[in-house]
Amino acid sequence: MEKRWTILSADEQRVNSLKDALKINSTICSVLVQRGIDNYDDAKQFFRPQLADLYSPWLMKDMEKAVDRILKAFRSNEKILVYGDYDVDGTTSVATMYQFLKSAHSDVDFYIPHRYREGYGVSKLGIDFAAENGFSLIVTLDCGIKSAELIDYASNLNIDVIVCDHHTPDDCIPKAVAILNPKQKDCNYPFKELCGCGVGFKLMMALAEKLSLPDESYLQHLDLVATAIAADIVPIVDENRILTYYGLKKVNTNPNPGVKALMRLASVQSEMMVTNLVFVIAPRVNAAGRMDCAKKAVQLFIEKDENAAMAIAEILHSDNTDRREADASITVEAFELIGNDVLAKNKKTTVVYQEHWHKGVVGIVASRLIDTYYRPTVVLTKSGDFIAGSARSVTGFNLYEAIHACREHLIGYGGHFAAAGLTMLPENLNAFINQFEEVVSSTITDDLLIPEIVIDAEVNFDQLNLPFYNIMQQMEPFGPENMKPVFITRNVLNKGCKIVKDKHIRFVLSQHNTTLTGIGFNMADKFCTFDTRQPVDLVYTLEINEWNGNKNLQVKVIDFRLANNN
Repeated sequence: MEKRWTILSADEQRVNSLKDALKINSTICSVLVQRGIDNYDDAKQFFRPQLADLYSPWLMKDMEKAVDRILKAFRSNEKILVYGDYDVDGTTSVATMYQFLKSAHSDVDFYIPHRYREGYGVSKLGIDFAAENGFSLIVTLDCGIKSAELIDYASNLNIDVIVCDHHTPDDCIPKAVAILNPKQKDCNYPFKELCGCGVGFKLMMALAEKLSLPDESYLQHLDLVATAIAADIVPIVDENRILTYYGLKKVNTNPNPGVKALMRLASVQSEMMVTNLVFVIAPRVNAAGRMDCAKKAVQLFIEKDENAAMAIAEILHSDNTDRREADASITVEAFELIGNDVLAKNKKTTVVYQEHWHKGVVGIVASRLIDTYYRPTVVLTKSGDFIAGSARSVTGFNLYEAIHACREHLIGYGGHFAAAGLTMLPENLNAFINQFEEVVSSTITDDLLIPEIVIDAEVNFDQLNLPFYNIMQQMEPFGPENMKPVFITRNVLNKGCKIVKDKHIRFVLSQHNTTLTGIGFNMADKFCTFDTRQPVDLVYTLEINEWNGNKNLQVKVIDFRLANNN
């Protein structure tokens, strides 16, 4: 599929000023300026994150109320239930908060709702569990802000609720004893993009201060916080950058036994980065909730014995294998359905439904379909008496608003800009499909139906060397709003390329007498285009190739096209 190339620019005066201050390559200064870093102090804070720069937790609205209510529970020997979502953010949140509270108060337990029996967020079953077992305080993590009616239900059962959430609040705010959510309109907390585990972390910071506990009482959980930040795709800037930076240090030196076990099962041998958390740890944790019950993910993260942790990790690893098999087979079926739909080529949406598909992987399948067709996509299956599923969007299109516009055909829906879940009666399926297509077609612009590659800077090969790469790597951890820099080099000559493992291309590339090797993953279908010996414009990131103890710079090719020399 042809892609749009968008090349960023930066104010030349600000770039030169930063270069004078830092004495580093102007291309890297250009990338930094694009990311809002244009002076020495900002650059120092960016390149050398400090835990001391974390904001005071007391700046968050209701923090005093939350801390006071938990301390009251401690003094009164109340039973506290830590309640969280079934994804990575939710299970890591619960694991960290449970361990922290348990270290100071004996009567603490946790609860994770079953994805299929209870659904997302606070459930009636969960509140009934609390009531039946004598819990008088529930602390929700990564959920609760949209559970006003259920929190009222808990209150009627004499159960107080503290909400720790990061999702955008509705107009109706739950009547909880405290709500910790920096996205509240009247919350003055300076950083709005914490994940659920991050909000819980701030509560632990405040409690540690009140209880005169050492910083290590909450810092010991930074590896789990970093895992949540990475998996929840929140911006890795500001406070999230600090938390991820130090969380990765812990992952690579002294990880939680559960994280360590997952790393071993995945045969991790190199240093863990954000991408490893996203593609190695997160899928195995999410698989627990997708294929069965996510409670075992929490059990993995709170287990202290390494052998016991490995036994639980093996179950999650097996769940992930089952998940991969399920989403692979469903993806094949979905492609066949679309291929058999003669009208699909003219549509600006994709909606597929089969009642036997596994509900736990339909979101993953939707993402895979977007990789091929690149249009807003909904994948649906049967869920009891209803049809339910997941939707995924293309970059720049507000999927939630499109689904909201189709709400007359839905029983329930929720989500955000890029992803959503929805439920409907079977008889409303065709009406939803038609209206969803109508809404998207009338609101999406043609350019959003073409994948975009954002390019940070144009460089020549002779600018690239190990010192350049080493400075660039100090921009880690990479992630949303601080992605790994993408470069373009024009008029590159092919000095030899070959297909490896039937789907990748290994390159030898030359420009202006400078030669670099490269790899293009899953690009074998473009081999003929590249093998013409005509110069190409090349889009790529930089990486290090290690072989027999030697380190060499190489390019990881993202895209290329024949050079336009006119």
